[in-house]
Amino acid sequence: MITVRRMEAGDAKAAARLEAESFSAPWSERAFAETLQCGYAYYYVAETEAGKPDGQVVGICGLRNIAGEGEITNVAVGKHFRRMGVAGMLLEKVLAAGEGLGIRDFTLEVRSGNEPAVSLYEKYGFRVEGVRRNFYEKPREDALIMWRRQGRSGCGADTG
Repeated sequence: MITVRRMEAGDAKAAARLEAESFSAPWSERAFAETLQCGYAYYYVAETEAGKPDGQVVGICGLRNIAGEGEITNVAVGKHFRRMGVAGMLLEKVLAAGEGLGIRDFTLEVRSGNEPAVSLYEKYGFRVEGVRRNFYEKPREDALIMWRRQGRSGCGADTG
């Protein structure tokens, strides 16, 4: 069973490991530890066997409250747990947490060629609103800027 909970300082090493497994320019353990100290940052982990000695962090996702808008960051799932709904569980938790903070609009960036991630975000109401050319390195690739907007006509998800 996989559960989602708030990331704690002791999770920084596991979060950095997942980042290294998932991204060509991963965050360090220190970067996670420092970010957890920021009052605007809300990070979550997906964990197997929560609270048990053999439990492990298998996914991470962050939310930053930037001037009342939600920036979703660091969505990563361990390679043996991909395509099992873990990223969706994390995204649901982060979106709910943001909405609980009064955030109505959420944004994220994703590699243009990461079709599984783009599809997942679209499932949750995100739409492409822009492109950052050559944003990513190793390999060089564009970033899609996606938004999920509520309460505005003409843009984003119809979450009624």
